[in-house]
Amino acid sequence: MPLRIACDLDGTVADMEAALQREAEQLFGPGVVVRPSGTSHLESPVDPPSEPAERQGPPPPEATARQGVEARPEVAAKKSKRSAGRRALSDRELRELWQHVATIENFWTTLTEIEPGSVARIAALRSAHNLEVIFLTQRPDTAGETTQLQTQRWLESHGFELPAVFVLRGSRGKAAGALHIDVVLDDRPENCLQVLTESKARPILVWGDPPDTVPPGAKRLGIETVFSIGEALRRVEGLITETPKTTFVKRLRNAIGI
Repeated sequence: MPLRIACDLDGTVADMEAALQREAEQLFGPGVVVRPSGTSHLESPVDPPSEPAERQGPPPPEATARQGVEARPEVAAKKSKRSAGRRALSDRELRELWQHVATIENFWTTLTEIEPGSVARIAALRSAHNLEVIFLTQRPDTAGETTQLQTQRWLESHGFELPAVFVLRGSRGKAAGALHIDVVLDDRPENCLQVLTESKARPILVWGDPPDTVPPGAKRLGIETVFSIGEALRRVEGLITETPKTTFVKRLRNAIGI
């Protein structure tokens, strides 16, 4: 049975932050930044809140926990340059920004890759090892085609043929369990913690910020963390060589519960 991989998009392979920064500067001028350096990663308005009560608009930054060994210095440098001498958007401005994004036709097709060529590398890994790959996202709807179709077109344009995209409206852990995922790649520790506690999948946290921004709680969570999608894919490849091939008899026994 092939290994089944789930990969997050925004913040993991797709640079949503840069696209939002571009739109924010058009709305509020060049002196703003959507996420100041050193703060937690951006969340879209449809992401599930960490508390039971529902909230309107994008939730405020939350504490994150990550641990890694390989940084993306060029990515961190870009983010630091964006933040230099700029003020953070207010909650009201963030809501206005997301309302504006919702009016942009096929906005999700305009993003760039965080690490150029990473989508094609995922496709190559799929082909080389006969993997099943599912892309997970919680992107809100925008004008134009559906979020799923926009995302599929984006992935195809970056070298991933026939992508499977699942647009979530709830917990990634429950989705990973329902889809029988083996490994989940994600840039947010709260998502990885959901995966760890609500499924049998193995989460790998992809942290794109400098190592000195990693909170000390990362090790306590017991979540494997890397600093680039390239390293994440090498870890996945290592898992493939570790995983023994499942025999037909074993699959049959699992199916009937013996």
